Amino acid sequence: MRGKSHKKPPVWICVLVGLVAVLGIGALVMWLWNAILPSVFNVGRVSYWQALGILILSKILFGGLGGPKRHGPPPHVWREKFKQMTEEEREAFKNAWRRRCGRM
Repeated sequence: MRGKSHKKPPVWICVLVGLVAVLGIGALVMWLWNAILPSVFNVGRVSYWQALGILILSKILFGGLGGPKRHGPPPHVWREKFKQMTEEEREAFKNAWRRRCGRM
């Protein structure tokens, strides 16, 4: 039995949901900052726009700017290939990775 076909939502709905999410997370950052940090670290309160700027800055500094997260096939593909290798091939594969990456 085939699964139901799901239609993708229109682009404008995705943009709207993304915008609402970013604005909501900005409000959450402002609320958390103003609720916790002034009393703990004796820092000033922030406005909504400052909180949004902090959110964007932290995304750039700690989360990167996006782009592909994975390079190569997913892990289950490697597991299947590894299972199908002979013992000699496995050892050669491990040695090649040790040479490239060092011992982890």
